[in-house]
Amino acid sequence: MRCAITLLYNGTSYLGSQTQTESKNTVLGNFEHVLFQLSINSKVVASGRTDKGVHATGQLCHVDLPTFWSDLKKLQRVLNQMLPNTIQVKKIKAVSDDFHARYGAKKRVYRYIIKEAQSNPFLDDFITFMEDVDFLRVQQNIKLFEGEHDFKFFMKTGSDVKSTVRIVYKAFAYRHKDYIVLNFEANGFLRSQIRLMVGALLKLNAQEIEEQLTCIKNYKIKPAPSNGLYLSKIKY
Repeated sequence: MRCAITLLYNGTSYLGSQTQTESKNTVLGNFEHVLFQLSINSKVVASGRTDKGVHATGQLCHVDLPTFWSDLKKLQRVLNQMLPNTIQVKKIKAVSDDFHARYGAKKRVYRYIIKEAQSNPFLDDFITFMEDVDFLRVQQNIKLFEGEHDFKFFMKTGSDVKSTVRIVYKAFAYRHKDYIVLNFEANGFLRSQIRLMVGALLKLNAQEIEEQLTCIKNYKIKPAPSNGLYLSKIKY
């Protein structure tokens, strides 16, 4: 039986979400380790990967379960008892055998959270602290990313992809209490693309962002820190 599993995790101490041959200290590496202990030997397929230090409130995976794991509520309870407290199964549901967590995903939604204040040791892992953010400029310029663009200047070097063109369906910023929230929804994202877009919003003006978006000039800005980024939802 194929199941869709929604995970939420604190990515602070992990080397990203994907399994790695050189290290088991990844989100899916820990998740698969627990599954194997329960005699679930299916490969975990995630909707996409998140980088080191990036969090998720809605990462979705698919797993093929053996027949003796038909009680999904019990499986969820057992998994959450065995997983590290930085990873939690939010939901498990049965899906069709042709469901694919990665290739079936139509849209991916991320949020980036900033607080205009001095850093706080109790929140540093989850929020990017930054003083003197020009919120009105960010709110206006974030709209420049909407539409279909070649994001080759908003991608970490060394990435191996067939195309650097992506469609951003929504990009907007808003205030929530003392926080600034940046929201991005697209058909997919390149490696470090969102963090580079956030870095551009914080450092560049509208003309400079447009020049980088149209591949006229690469300003080579640094990506925003990973701790403020959350994979929040996958749409199918």
